[in-house]
Amino acid sequence: MAKVHPFQGYRYNPEKVGDINRVVSPPYDKINDEEREDLANDSLYNIVRIILSKAEEGSKDKYEVAAKNLQDWIDEGVLQRDEEPGFYAYYQDYEAEGERKTRKGFIGLGEIESGEGVKAHEETMSGPKADRLRLLRATEANFGQIFMLYSDPENRVTELMDESIGDKPLLEAKDKYRNTHKLWKVGADDVISTIKEEMSDRSLYIADGHHRYETALNFRNECREKGWTSPETGGFDNRMMTFVNVDDPGLTILATHRLLHDLGDFKPHGVLDRAREHFSISRYDKREDMLRKLDEDRGEAHTFGYRAKGDKAYWSLTLQDESVMADLLPDKSEAWRRLDVSILHKLVLEKYLGIDEEALEEKRNLDYVRGRNDALDMLKEGGYQGAFIMNPTRIEQVKEVADRGEKMPQKSTDFYPKLLTGPVMHKLEINKG
Repeated sequence: MAKVHPFQGYRYNPEKVGDINRVVSPPYDKINDEEREDLANDSLYNIVRIILSKAEEGSKDKYEVAAKNLQDWIDEGVLQRDEEPGFYAYYQDYEAEGERKTRKGFIGLGEIESGEGVKAHEETMSGPKADRLRLLRATEANFGQIFMLYSDPENRVTELMDESIGDKPLLEAKDKYRNTHKLWKVGADDVISTIKEEMSDRSLYIADGHHRYETALNFRNECREKGWTSPETGGFDNRMMTFVNVDDPGLTILATHRLLHDLGDFKPHGVLDRAREHFSISRYDKREDMLRKLDEDRGEAHTFGYRAKGDKAYWSLTLQDESVMADLLPDKSEAWRRLDVSILHKLVLEKYLGIDEEALEEKRNLDYVRGRNDALDMLKEGGYQGAFIMNPTRIEQVKEVADRGEKMPQKSTDFYPKLLTGPVMHKLEINKG
């Protein structure tokens, strides 16, 4: 069950940094090299100088640089710690699929668990976990968020926050997609205790931040092995998280599309020839017609869009019989086998194209792209051989797979919009004596 705690967050001092938009950033794993440089050039205090720091001449590696920047910013008053603990209401106003929405959550500390209490739904990759662990060791602080879901059909926690926050937020920022992010402090003792009580009997699901969660768990275990201790709430047994109600009408999952590259002996129509055994295949002269087929089948059938580089036609592939997945993966649950991403990865990519799990983890033959038209347009660029267009995973599927203790293939979900890094941070309290 969920144990959540208020904390004394570190926040940017507007008198030192000026425009808050110049110091916050997207999550570390959503920033490419060019974007990292642009953000770093925006301000000497942009959070990328910690979460994606760079080695300096001499003996300092990038993790030492990150730790030094953090301490310097605290010493200089660039980052200031709130005097009293609290939760932080975090609301995001955004547009998705032509509709304006507001997703409402709150930031607090959540207890790190390795058992039933927190349910992961997606596989992770080893490289990012090693990188994030080294950053956590060096800084002993949380900067980015773990995006946690909980179920509250009556919306009690959100209504409580709505009643507790004022009109003017502590922070208001816009991301590169022009989504608005707002942060308020929720510090009243009675509100804090009610939120803790409301959350105490709820299970948590990791929506985004699987690498960060596993990193926090590994760090906690390391600290315990060293004999280090922490206070009940503010140390390595807890991690900063954003909690969002899975029943919130503002919750949106977008699809992540797959782009093929560097496949030897790739034949543009070869995958179609193989797929005829299990899929009904339709041809379209116009992109819009293929995309309309995906929309019509969303939640009703397992349909993928496909186009090969240089092909004038667009194609849809619709699975004819789900039993092929039971024959292929008898050890997996029906819920897992019915996921579009499972069908694409195990049946199409692995069985037809030979892209196995190791190749997927190393991204040897696959790139992931948000936006159907963006993915299809990228076929015009050199290097990409084909594109598979997906429908998004549904939230009830996320819960069902996680409840069974299984994990979806990587990049199965894209919760939109992403949480900003930098609005509030948490410095761990650790006793090493």
